[in-house]
Amino acid sequence: MRPVTRCPCSRGLPLDECCAPLHRGERAAGTAEQLMRSRFSAFAVGDAAYLLRSWHPSTRPADLTLDDDVRWYRLDVLATSDGGAFDTRGTVEFEAFWRSPDGRGSLREVSRFARGADGWQYVDGDVAAAG
Repeated sequence: MRPVTRCPCSRGLPLDECCAPLHRGERAAGTAEQLMRSRFSAFAVGDAAYLLRSWHPSTRPADLTLDDDVRWYRLDVLATSDGGAFDTRGTVEFEAFWRSPDGRGSLREVSRFARGADGWQYVDGDVAAAG
């Protein structure tokens, strides 16, 4: 994993106080947005194991290989719908920014989440626009 001190999820907190406890399994995401932010941070620090654990079993791939040349560096949450403490479903629209040796760009997605016995999990998403 890549060393990071400030949490990549853009909340302005240290990683160890923000998303790292979710990555380590010390606490669960309380909302769909919190899970989405923690998943972005997992992409940024290279934690494929957390990404797989937080992926809904109905859509989870068998394995996941992250591209070490891609650096995810900024997250903008654009909208949320449901996904709160008393919901079982939620959506989060976001734009995530990346850099690589070949250039830079962004990914805009509307992600769907479900909450069940294992807490919030990423189900799938629709790419809205890519930069």
